Amino acid sequence: MMFPLVKNSLLKSLRIRGLQQIAARQTHTKHSPDFHDKYGDTVLFSGTIFCVVTWVFLTTQMGIEWNPSPVGRVTPKEWKNEY
Repeated sequence: MMFPLVKNSLLKSLRIRGLQQIAARQTHTKHSPDFHDKYGDTVLFSGTIFCVVTWVFLTTQMGIEWNPSPVGRVTPKEWKNEY
C-alpha cells in the first residue's frame, strides 16, 4: 500500500512524461505552410501601416477641431416673449 503523497507524485510524473512524449511526437511532423505562414506577417504589417497613415491623415489634414472650447463663441440670443 502506497502513501497518497508518493502515489500522487508518481502519477503526476508519469502524466508529465506522457505529455512530453506527445509534444515531442507532434513537433516532428511536417506541415505544409498555409496562407498565414506565408503572408501573415505581411498582412499584419500592411494593415498596421494603413491604419497609422489613415489616422495621421485624419488628424492633420481634415481640419477637424478636436474638443473646441465654446468660450467666446456662443452668444446668448435675444429672449422672445410670446404674448
